[in-house]
Amino acid sequence: MLDYSSLSALAAVIREGSFERAARALHVTPSAVSQRIRLLEERVGCALVIRDQPCRATQTGRRLCRHVDQVQLLEQDLQATLPALAAQGMARATLPVAVNADSLATWLAPAIAAFAAEHPVLMEVAVDDQDHTADWLRSGAVLAAVSATARPASGCNSRPLGAMRYLAAASPAFLQRHFAHGVGAASLALAPSLVFNAKDELQARWVRRLCHRHVELPRHALPSPHAFVTAALAGMGWGLHPQALIQPHLDNGSLVELLPATPLDVPLHWHTARAASGLLDGLSAAILAAARTGLLPP
Repeated sequence: MLDYSSLSALAAVIREGSFERAARALHVTPSAVSQRIRLLEERVGCALVIRDQPCRATQTGRRLCRHVDQVQLLEQDLQATLPALAAQGMARATLPVAVNADSLATWLAPAIAAFAAEHPVLMEVAVDDQDHTADWLRSGAVLAAVSATARPASGCNSRPLGAMRYLAAASPAFLQRHFAHGVGAASLALAPSLVFNAKDELQARWVRRLCHRHVELPRHALPSPHAFVTAALAGMGWGLHPQALIQPHLDNGSLVELLPATPLDVPLHWHTARAASGLLDGLSAAILAAARTGLLPP
């Protein structure tokens, strides 16, 4: 049987990023946190914390952290049905999820905020490329994820959310400067593009579909959907933007599509760990409802 005070210490170290901040959160000394982690590591027979800045969990450590999160959610379910437990003032449960930045910047944030405002949870939202968020769930770092991958990981469920429509757009001045003679492989190989980070393949995918081959693109890296829009408006580069985010700029002409009628639709899916939790089910219902109005139909 695992010691839950030690598991709580592990979860606090990973959540807070250091033994000192974990100790403050748990109202104990850093040496007490260190001792609990050491005893837990001896119990399971392997390292659980990578002592870095910030501290990170090993693969086994992430699985144990997910177990703690699931237990907290189950305790919240009990609290809702057993008034005696509710009277003890139990702490809010942490609900970690991984999402893509474009969803968070458009349709997803209002749904998460509304859910958290009405339920006893502390949301912990990690941002990654939609092609990689499922890895967070697979590793045990989160309990749910918005992902472009349809197939669920082992021990998880997957439901279609809909498709996010992206449009390749830039400022009129940028188009005149770089694409005056048309948008093709030669001009795209010279015109600066915008990417979220090294994992972002949307621009390359759009170009591959257009040119039927790979084109090496010059890239500016900007890890923010809103920075993407700002950069495009300033003429820094072209990029794939969520239509919902740039529609006002398309309407007033401050941004224009590189090629009309060439959208890129990215299907999204909601993956959840198979944990019998009313709170997780409630979050899922809120996410699915928001997707019905914020995304194209599945």
